[in-house]
Amino acid sequence: MQIIRTVKEMQLISIQLKNEQKQIGYVATMGYFHEGHLNLMKQARKENDIVITSIFVNPLQFGPNEDFEKYPRNKEKDTREAEEAGIDYLFLPSVDEMYPDKQLIKMHMERRVNVLCGNSRPGHFDGVLTVLTKLFHIVLPDKTYFGLKDAQQVAVVEALIRDHNFPIKLIGVPTTREADGLAKSSRNVFLNEQERKEAVWLYKSLLHGQQLVVDGVKNPDIIVKEVHELLREHVSGKVDYIEMLSYPDLLPVLDTNQNIILAAAIYFEEARIIDNIILNAKGQIKSQFE
Repeated sequence: MQIIRTVKEMQLISIQLKNEQKQIGYVATMGYFHEGHLNLMKQARKENDIVITSIFVNPLQFGPNEDFEKYPRNKEKDTREAEEAGIDYLFLPSVDEMYPDKQLIKMHMERRVNVLCGNSRPGHFDGVLTVLTKLFHIVLPDKTYFGLKDAQQVAVVEALIRDHNFPIKLIGVPTTREADGLAKSSRNVFLNEQERKEAVWLYKSLLHGQQLVVDGVKNPDIIVKEVHELLREHVSGKVDYIEMLSYPDLLPVLDTNQNIILAAAIYFEEARIIDNIILNAKGQIKSQFE
């Protein structure tokens, strides 16, 4: 595995790989790997000639009161695990390398962002769009892999690729979970013991909502209300949102006769955790997004 730290070198390598007709799979991360990240890399390894992973904690997607400075980092562990996962190139740019000058062009998402996480994190997805546009131009991937735990991000990336004609196939990979169902996340380390016990109810509540769809409940308001009541009963943290929307368009729905996302987020003392399930009209969980 080669470690690349500059934009110029990474781009030159990518151009050479393309000239050699190599198919490039790409996993963009902010590091502090858990099993979910590694599963993305493993799937990319199976499907491509070359796999590139980047680690970059992007300051543009953190708000003024968010956790950029304390976002967990462990480059040594990440480097070792990336190599064990069979990564060919690990791209580790600094902030100054990615943003050497003040941005003259700002990217802005018109839709899909004023709901779910975007509603409480204004500007977050604009920062995601900016960094991914730069990374896609640097890495030149044929396929890119994102976890469906951040399903709104997957929907945003789908729009970016489609609207800007990137010749990239987006693969949304199922959420990786702990044995009790909690979605794996780098921020889970900030949960105390009691919060960790309560956090599992995020997924349990969403599954209750799924069962309501299976049982024939069509009214999203009823489903959201029951999920909210179950969460309030079992979780001490503050519920940020519970929403049921069309997917991937993320528009309000009148009934469940379509692909939908049921998603929720909770604020605990030191961490905000999110989860979702994506369902078809029969209430079956969709395992992958392409």
